[in-house]
Amino acid sequence: MGTGRGVNADDVRAAAGRIAGVAHRTPVMRSRTLDDRAGRPVYLKCENFQRGGAFKFRGAYNAASQLHPDERARGLAAFSSGNHAQAVALSARLLGTTAVIVMPQDAPRSKLDAVRGYGAEVVTYDRFTEDRAAIAGKLAADRGLALIPPYDHPDVIAGQGTAALELLEDVGELDALVVPTGGGGLVAGAATIATDLAPGIEVTGVEPESGDDTRRSLEAGRRIAVAPPRTIADGLTVESPGELTFSINKRLLAGVAVVSDGELVEAMRFAFERLKLVVEPSGASALAAVLTGKVGGGGRTGVILSGGNVGTDRFTELLQPGA
Repeated sequence: MGTGRGVNADDVRAAAGRIAGVAHRTPVMRSRTLDDRAGRPVYLKCENFQRGGAFKFRGAYNAASQLHPDERARGLAAFSSGNHAQAVALSARLLGTTAVIVMPQDAPRSKLDAVRGYGAEVVTYDRFTEDRAAIAGKLAADRGLALIPPYDHPDVIAGQGTAALELLEDVGELDALVVPTGGGGLVAGAATIATDLAPGIEVTGVEPESGDDTRRSLEAGRRIAVAPPRTIADGLTVESPGELTFSINKRLLAGVAVVSDGELVEAMRFAFERLKLVVEPSGASALAAVLTGKVGGGGRTGVILSGGNVGTDRFTELLQPGA
């Protein structure tokens, strides 16, 4: 599975056909209070209802399902803070194979338990001192496994873009699309299909303040690395954007907004109290940017709620006043 080729809108459409009937077509929700706060109509694409609890299943299954049967039978490998881990583990189970996932020692317990629950083997590492990609690469080489990266692969990016494709099919043309941004796979796939279907659309990524590698990279015109981010948005904690994702995002994104941990918590609170939705901190990032007015422009705006994988104890801890 090389990364030499790019990604186009037809790749996203093909991925949609591949995952149809396997991935959930997640709902779009509205809120009059949100529209009033944002000063525009807002459409929330609820990937917290996706299989595995996040958008990641789309890309993982799209990539894994295209492997040669002999390659797939040897097993899958991946590295992830949690959501891609669950997506690859679930894909492996559905495709009748095994998975080995490299995850940080401090990954949320709910995500570790879910990955093991899907039957995958978990290998842990220290995110602040060890290189997860190197560990996973060696495991894959030693065991003959197919490595499915969390974002920097064309089949993964195309699969993630199906979330935006569904949103645009369901609600019609949008003026703006706001997307959580970690390694950049979701926003790259979303921007690829959205700018094809609605050429005037503004696609904006959203990162945590301490993990603004894509924002800095776009400003510099080259990939920039940041220190390992320390943020409650564990799903967005990457140090540098992917090579392929950055090549797409520097062409297609209108910009990147950044949000604080406190703003993430308030977005989680808003989603829970006003919409009765449980979203994890990373999943609430695009909503946080809209609620705080950090995304410019107006008109019909799509927001991807990228995931809802947060344990009960952690969710209540974060929403406690003064937490």
